[in-house]
Parts: sequence; C-alpha cells; structure tokens
Amino acid sequence: CSITPPAPVLLDTSLPNLLSHLPPPLLFSGSFHSLHIFYTLFMNSSQDGGQYIVVVYIDNQLAARFDPTTRRLLPQVAWLLNVTEEDSHIWDETSQRVDRTESLFRNELHILRIYHNSSRAGFHSWQNVIGCELSDEGQKQGIYQYGYDGEDFISLDQKTLSWTAVSVHAQELKRRWEAEPSITHSRNYCLENNCVELLQKCIMYGKDSLLRKEPPVAELMCSIQYKSLVSCDCKVYGFYPKEVNVTWRKDGEVWKGNTSSPGVLPNSDGTYHTWLRIEVDPEEKRDHYRCYVEHAGLPEPLIKGRKGYLSKPVLPCWNLILRGRLSS
Repeated sequence: CSITPPAPVLLDTSLPNLLSHLPPPLLFSGSFHSLHIFYTLFMNSSQDGGQYIVVVYIDNQLAARFDPTTRRLLPQVAWLLNVTEEDSHIWDETSQRVDRTESLFRNELHILRIYHNSSRAGFHSWQNVIGCELSDEGQKQGIYQYGYDGEDFISLDQKTLSWTAVSVHAQELKRRWEAEPSITHSRNYCLENNCVELLQKCIMYGKDSLLRKEPPVAELMCSIQYKSLVSCDCKVYGFYPKEVNVTWRKDGEVWKGNTSSPGVLPNSDGTYHTWLRIEVDPEEKRDHYRCYVEHAGLPEPLIKGRKGYLSKPVLPCWNLILRGRLSS
C-alpha cells in the first residue's frame, strides 16, 4: 500500500476539527467499524521546516498518533499495547509507511505550489485521509481523499477506479495519475486489503472496547421559537456503538414533518451523542408526541414523552433569574 500525498479539509489541526471532516458513513444495513488515517503537512513558502502530523482513528476515536522523534505511531488506547509479536509486523509496516510518506508529501506539496504558481508567503498544507469501513456482514468500502490549503482537492472513486478532481489545478494531477494505472490500483489495493486487514486486527485486539454495548440516555427539552412555534429536542447521549435510530412519533405514527439533527457525534469518553428536533404548534398537547430511541444496547425501544401543553415549556435558567429580579 504505497501512500502518497494527502488531504481532508482543515487548517486547524485540533482533533475535534479533524473529526468534523470525516466522510459521511457508508450505507450499511447493520453496524460497522471504521479506520481512518489523517495525514497533514504544513510547510512555509521557502520549503524549510514544516510540521508533519498523522493521527489514526478507530471508530471515530483517537487510537494512535505519529511521534516525530521516534518516527513511529504511538498507541493512544490501552488495547493497542497488547499486540502480539506475531502481529507486530502489521503495526511496524504501518509506522514505516507513515514515516516514508513525509518525504513524498514534501515533494508533492512543492509540485502543487508550482501548479498553483503560488509565491505568496506563509504556510501551505497538503493533506490526505485514507480510511475503510467494514460491516458486520463483511461489506467493505474505503475513502482515499486529498486536500490542498484547507480545500478538497482530489479523491478516488472506487467504483470506476478513477479520480475526481475538485479544482482546475487538480485536473493536472488527475491526468498524471490516470496515465499510470498502477498508481490508482495500488491505492485501491491499500483500501481493500491493507486498511481492512489493519482494521480487522484492531477489532480483534480492541473487542472488549469496540464490541461493547452501552445503552443511550434520552431527555426532552422544549422551548418557544420564532413564529410562535415550539421546538422540541430529543437529546440522546452516552451510547455505544455509534448506530442508533431516533424518531419522533405523533399518536404512535412516525412524524412526517420537518426534523433536524447534527448526525451522530463522538464524545471524549468514546461514546456518542445526537439529537432530533421538531417544531410544532404550541397549542397541541405534549402527550401526542413521543421520542423513540432504538439501539443495540437496549432490549426494547426507549420512549420519552411529556404531559401537558407544548405552550408551557421549561424556561431557561437565565430567564428564571431575570423574572426573579423583576418581581423582587
């Protein structure tokens, strides 16, 4: 699996921002596990120095980071310390690839600056995310994506084994890579074999953590919004694995109106959280509405509801304090 130049979409290298650039989850019917390796090279216009950052995420949780001193990937989760000597070569080979990639990145970033005719002072970035997802049924799919100066640049289409160029400058790179089929095939082999093999080994060693089931906690919060509508959030948190189904139902029927949600997001403790919002007429009774939560950690759906009218929401803390001051 020869790794070359890199790229999601970030200039801020903090871990939460890295996670925000993960690709959307693949459409598997059941649960799945994922592995993503993020590469980032920052370098100034004179090509001196620079900062090379690599982090590995398993199921959207930080698992390892590249140490520039030892030139190795260092585990950030306890279970990676239990890798046996028999399997240590897989981790060693991954560390070696990550180490070798820095020089490739520097060369590619230099070429990109020439393509862009970029003589401006300051730092430039070249980034890459390599990832794969594996479902419980054995389905697999990957992502091989690059970015330049914080913008999407080029990505591999596994179905057609072609490259999708986002910008005019990326077209030149697309022509170069597609003129040499071995480049595309090597990256696709990396996704379908090396990445999946590493993910399978991680699942095996981290099964106590990665295969655990933590049931969600749910709570409802309603407040009056614009146009006199009432906004109700069903907040669900503390669950693992990531897959969860949250729906609003009115009188037992799935709510057909508009809903909004940020998607499922990771917590720092390895669990996940999400919320689902609806906006309804404040004159309706609350007991018409129920939030249903389905998750592998629950023996049956978790159902949350409230009695009374929607026009009497719980007031925010600051509102209660203000009222207290006005009445005193």
